[in-house]
Amino acid sequence: MAYRVGVDIGGTFIDFCVFDTETRDLSTLKVLTTPAEPGAEVMEGMRRLEETYGIAPSAVESFIHGTTVGVNTVIQRKGATMALFTTENFTDVLEVARLRMPESYSLFSTRPEPLVTRDRVFGIRERLRADGSVHTPLDEASVRDAIAAAKARGAEGIVISFLHGFRNAAHEAEAAKIVRETTPELFVFTSAEIWPVIREYERTTTAIINGYVHPRVSDYLDKLQEALSKSGVSAEPLITKSNGGVMSAELGKTSCVNMVLSGTASGVIGGAFVARACSVDNAITLDIGGTSADVAVVIGGEPQYGMGEKIGEFPLYIPSISVTSIGDGGGSIARVDEFGVLKVGPESAGSDPGPACYGRGGERPTITDAFAVSGFLGHHDLAYNSVQLDLEKARAAIATVAEPLGLSLEETAEAIIRVAISGMYMEINKLTARYGIDIRDFALVTFGGAGPMLGCLLAKELKMRHVVIPTTPGVTSALGGLVADIRNDFVRSLFASVGEALPSLPQNYAGLKAEALNWLTGEQHHEGDHMLLPSADMRYTGQSFEIEVPLEAAWLEAADGDAILDAFHRRHEEVYAFCDEEAEVQIMNLRLVVAGETEKPALKDLAKGSGPAGPVREIEVRLEGEARTAPLYERNRLLAGQTLEGPAVIAQSDTTSCIPSGFTGEVDPRGNVVLTLQGED
Repeated sequence: MAYRVGVDIGGTFIDFCVFDTETRDLSTLKVLTTPAEPGAEVMEGMRRLEETYGIAPSAVESFIHGTTVGVNTVIQRKGATMALFTTENFTDVLEVARLRMPESYSLFSTRPEPLVTRDRVFGIRERLRADGSVHTPLDEASVRDAIAAAKARGAEGIVISFLHGFRNAAHEAEAAKIVRETTPELFVFTSAEIWPVIREYERTTTAIINGYVHPRVSDYLDKLQEALSKSGVSAEPLITKSNGGVMSAELGKTSCVNMVLSGTASGVIGGAFVARACSVDNAITLDIGGTSADVAVVIGGEPQYGMGEKIGEFPLYIPSISVTSIGDGGGSIARVDEFGVLKVGPESAGSDPGPACYGRGGERPTITDAFAVSGFLGHHDLAYNSVQLDLEKARAAIATVAEPLGLSLEETAEAIIRVAISGMYMEINKLTARYGIDIRDFALVTFGGAGPMLGCLLAKELKMRHVVIPTTPGVTSALGGLVADIRNDFVRSLFASVGEALPSLPQNYAGLKAEALNWLTGEQHHEGDHMLLPSADMRYTGQSFEIEVPLEAAWLEAADGDAILDAFHRRHEEVYAFCDEEAEVQIMNLRLVVAGETEKPALKDLAKGSGPAGPVREIEVRLEGEARTAPLYERNRLLAGQTLEGPAVIAQSDTTSCIPSGFTGEVDPRGNVVLTLQGED
């Protein structure tokens, strides 16, 4: 027997999804995370997989891992204390940013506090010209002075980002060498080694995020490797990347920014896989864990990719699956602020101590506690029986905010849920506006431990017609790791007009292609089919920002300027509804994606049934402003073809699904529950 194991570690639970390569069966499991002892949850999970399913660690041939450690670190602002070295007189790079307010039409819009505070930003005497030539040599004394000042201010590491460093990385490399020689206890990263592209602010913030999450990510991966070794797993762990690809755990310790959206990307890949299995081409994936809610768009069955995706309050300028992370998860803490207003998140109770209802020492109210008080939880074992619900502790926690609000416990619990829904509502509306789509034409694929609890309520507010709840929603992100293709991005900054760039395009593309194939076959040892997807970041001369334009390899190899220009004009017209074929066009970056296809699990059909599903009993819940009776279904008793209608509750080992009134549903052949909101067609 041989097994491929997909694992997703969130802020509260670690999820296991195991694919038997011989029988093609899927096995799933959830285990509480152990923040104080990273890696222990992996050992516990492998032990329970062997105990429950007979899966021996020695039979694991592939261990693919997605984690939210990076994104949670940024959202909760619990990363490293860092210093930033910039070119002298350019120390305001983080404050100046792009001279745009986050919300242009809000009088109350403010920029988030930078991850590196102003007192830890130091100017270094050096200067490169726009073409990469040296104007002012690097002054070593200023580097040493800045190092001493950074240490005095408690810096754990240093990020170096000099003006025009993408053209010539020599000064950044030299400064980094001085840091490593004089203060080896400080980690150091340069912008050129993280993502060497034009634009000082974007390049700098990307390098800062890499440094900010580095200590926690590196420590976590060390513990993961150690835990796997102790468990008897010999396979080298692979880490899912923000772009939906994979890389080695060892590389992930330094290339941290490429796995910041690791867990969220895995979730989108898994959600898109489920959508395709349900014959859904266009979907919104909603992955709600213990700390965050991650939202993405799937069009034509494929996740959307982009640059500048937001992680909490900060943009990430590397190619990644387009995911919007919202600080609302099952463990998000509710509080009453100084103005008497109920707020939810972004702080999370995590798994230790966790929501109060877990009985692990948590005393502050969370979204999960709100659902417990509302009557939805406690009717089935939670997280494969790893959690025993304590309703009284949940009620005591909710009481701490009910009293200042002057509401009953049940009213307060529902208010907490409504506030969480409203926050997600606003962010999803922003996301759909960015893509120019009508959300009513999309299905909501909701998963994660808390996704099915909140998903239908959110869909009803958004007036979405269809909702899909996967067969095992709590481990869909882990499934995403199993079905993800091997994928990586390569880039070269050109910053030239198309005419100027044409002579060098064949050579530049050949160089990117060689790098990509060497990575795929040499480093990843992939022997199957692969795709090469070239593109370019292009703009009209004078525009502030560019758009990504898919290109054909033949155009680049033949330096076909007419075809490249035509592709840009057509793409510009698609995005902005106009083009100017007489205007000069620039190529900022040439990019290449390499993708190697992996084996996909063939999911088995569920046993067939017919007619309405039979509930195990009726339960009392508070839903949509009133107490009511709702049927309780057990997921493992549902058969393909059976129907149900809301209000209803579906309990299973990895989550609880809350279905409000107005929805009717049917179990599809693979066991997914496909819901339709009546009256919205």
